[in-house]
Amino acid sequence: MPKPTIDDVALLAGVSIKTVSRVVNREPNVRDATREKVEQAIAELKYQPNQSARNLASRRARLIVLVYDDPSCYEAPSSGYITNMQEGALRACRQSAFNLLIHPCNYRNADTGNELRALINQVRPAGIVLAAPLSNMRNIVQAVNSSDAPCVRVSHGLADSKEYSVGTNDREVSAEMTRYLASLGHQRIAFITGHRLHKAVAFRLDGYKDGLQQAGLEYRDDYVVAGDNSIGSGEKCAEQLLTLSPRPTAIFSANDDMAAGVMRVATRMGINVPGDLSVAGCDDIPLAKQIYPALTTIRQPLRTMAETATQALIGAARGHPPQPGIEIVPGTIQVRGSTGPAPK
Repeated sequence: MPKPTIDDVALLAGVSIKTVSRVVNREPNVRDATREKVEQAIAELKYQPNQSARNLASRRARLIVLVYDDPSCYEAPSSGYITNMQEGALRACRQSAFNLLIHPCNYRNADTGNELRALINQVRPAGIVLAAPLSNMRNIVQAVNSSDAPCVRVSHGLADSKEYSVGTNDREVSAEMTRYLASLGHQRIAFITGHRLHKAVAFRLDGYKDGLQQAGLEYRDDYVVAGDNSIGSGEKCAEQLLTLSPRPTAIFSANDDMAAGVMRVATRMGINVPGDLSVAGCDDIPLAKQIYPALTTIRQPLRTMAETATQALIGAARGHPPQPGIEIVPGTIQVRGSTGPAPK
């Protein structure tokens, strides 16, 4: 018995071949009743689209590649960032019958650019989602741009852009978190900065400074220390901050892993959280709810950002490219048990 074709589906459903193609490709602008008829015909005939033919026709695979920093290169890797990005990109791909290829990339290797170019030439993806910090590394960006695959950068840390990209309001929401801590009566608020290569994370330090100024508090150099986004660096920074005199009554970290390191050190030193010390983070990774007390943090909309970037690439593959500029997906403060009134 011959395999059913798209013509057979169109004939049974009483629609055009183009309409069947739109339904198969999950494109918009198809009436629900029409979509249902086509799907019933597909099920009845057990029709399966020829993926290879579809890719050949478009000269690109129905594939999005998510490129991110290889977590295995870190002594204490943070899985929350990558997991959220993957979930968001995958959600967009599933909605449009695209596939997702995840590609951890070690930017420290000199041959990384050639590796990326070879991957793109081999799989011919519909687009590349480039996550931070890779999204602001010149050699990585140049390697991707040297191919003809469309690319959307996520959190590249630029104030403006002539290309379409996706970011969040790091500076504004970090200022809001600092003002929130000040509203609890904290006058000695310290800050732990993130990895220097994460340019977008630098906006959080700017937001901290803005928040202090808006709350009428003085900025102190000794209350700002540099971490690298890991729990271990959060511990080292906390040891430095909590031996100051006077020591801070609140510590705001540029990510949740470092905030967790602060809480570990506070426990070892017999400092009660939040009675003696309030701790806040940023990202709202799963760890933020798992530690005790649960961490007050900024929910960075990583899933939505990755989903938005992926949707833009899928739209471009269908002939609807996004307008140049940065699409902002705002973060929000999540107040939990790790923050409270300043000690008297």
